[in-house]
Amino acid sequence: MTVLQPDHAVPPPGVVIPRRGLVLILSSPSGAGKTSLTRALSVDQFAGLSVSISVTTRAKRPSEIPGQDYDFIEVDDFLALRDHGDLLEWAEVHGNYYGTPRRPVERALGSGLDMIFDIDWQGTRQVKEKIGRDVVTAFILPPSMSELQHRLERRAEDSRETIERRLANSLVEIERWAEYDYVIVNDDLGRSLDSLKSILEAERLRRERQTGLDGFVSSLLAERTI
Repeated sequence: MTVLQPDHAVPPPGVVIPRRGLVLILSSPSGAGKTSLTRALSVDQFAGLSVSISVTTRAKRPSEIPGQDYDFIEVDDFLALRDHGDLLEWAEVHGNYYGTPRRPVERALGSGLDMIFDIDWQGTRQVKEKIGRDVVTAFILPPSMSELQHRLERRAEDSRETIERRLANSLVEIERWAEYDYVIVNDDLGRSLDSLKSILEAERLRRERQTGLDGFVSSLLAERTI
């Protein structure tokens, strides 16, 4: 797994209270926009997100960069990672394996780094089972099924057979929307991106994530005795 550190992130002004990192998971049917939103958030200087790069056994698409979009590995190597318990989540999707190595993610969260995952509902369930308290989930819906088909066709990277299979699978995937904390209809990429930033801001302020609050509040109370 490759973890891209957010060295472009702008540190927040004022008092900074130590906290544990969170994992923001985006899921959607293929073509609804989760990959575009993940990329947009990962380069946003104020989002401050590390990117989890999944391993996959599927073939690389022409537009993809190994080590940036995915780490492309052989099936035997993937199964070895899975069988040794080294994957935080894994799934077989459209006849290919996808997964996320576990240890780098746990180290990042313990250091206060926030991460973003672009995974399906099967992977989301597994991550929530393992590190549920650190997870925030958002499901991305298309504005219509006809628009979803148009986006898949416009991408021009998959065969007609693959597109039809993805459209059929999208019905099963959309049915999982109620398992997520937040749901966004992606009819406009900019508005959807703003919604995700608002979610991040609110979730970072949750009391249980701010591990330094006890000490900070104690110091405030101590000031009253001086």
